[in-house]
Amino acid sequence: MQWECTLRYARISARKARMVADLVRGMQVEQAIHMLKFTPKKAAGMIKKVVESALSNATQSSGVNEDKLYIASITVDEGPTAKRWMPRAMGRATKIRKRSSHIHVAVEELEP
Repeated sequence: MQWECTLRYARISARKARMVADLVRGMQVEQAIHMLKFTPKKAAGMIKKVVESALSNATQSSGVNEDKLYIASITVDEGPTAKRWMPRAMGRATKIRKRSSHIHVAVEELEP
């Protein structure tokens, strides 16, 4: 059985968040949380919260042992982009794209 959790509209680009997500994909949950705790990236804190929430979903709803859970899938999709303008020299303007992302985590129990 799988337990899922999603963080939507995270204010980080999907490309930056995918770098951190690739580190923990397929790991056991406790090991992944420990690794994310010491990863010096902004996305690490966001992904850590989502993994902990998925862990909580699994333990609260089914009473599964935390040691038997692993990250079955973790995906980072692009969210909406906020478009802004920055004034530049000689009356011109430059586009600024403030990107967001959706982070999906699914944990699953290891087969005996």
